[in-house]
Amino acid sequence: MGVQRKIKALLDRFLALIALVILSPVLVIVSILIYTKLGSPIFFTQDRIGENGKKFKMIKFRSMLDSKDKNGNLLSDDERLTKFGKLLRATSLDELPELVNVLKGDMSLVGPRPLLVEYVKLYSKEQFRRHEVKPGITGLAQVKGRNSLSWDDKFKLDVQYVDNYSLLLDVKILFLTVYTVFKKDGISQDGHVTMEKFNGTN
Repeated sequence: MGVQRKIKALLDRFLALIALVILSPVLVIVSILIYTKLGSPIFFTQDRIGENGKKFKMIKFRSMLDSKDKNGNLLSDDERLTKFGKLLRATSLDELPELVNVLKGDMSLVGPRPLLVEYVKLYSKEQFRRHEVKPGITGLAQVKGRNSLSWDDKFKLDVQYVDNYSLLLDVKILFLTVYTVFKKDGISQDGHVTMEKFNGTN
């Protein structure tokens, strides 16, 4: 691991701890609102793929109802995502629990977003290079268009981040993230409440 990577790992944990302490009132308030409006559980956990293809459990605030059809199958995201859930996603408040993942060392503050386990077998060799670094709460693709980007463009930006990583780039992305969240750009893709499913590259 290079010097910059070691510094990044230390800064990640330190800043995540500070952020969790400072944002603890916000975390408590959001937790209460989720319990009131969506019920339990408050948190949503899911297996994701991290650095070097290692699997870990990502933690987020729950933003959808658990509504099911008469056959017991979950309804579509569009039907389960309430106005409150959309607000959580638009403000990225649902991502705050991922600071715990950063503290544990599974994630970084900045890096390619951790994606579903089922996507791994669909990646090209070049796309899989996004796993050469830890996944992040935010990343280059998130400040360049977020969910409005195509999968191909997202993966290109992920690999671009891997090839051009520096602490200065991380700082730039963190500042741009704040700007992006306030502008509420790229929250969803056209025709989808978030992002269409990745089905591989043709």
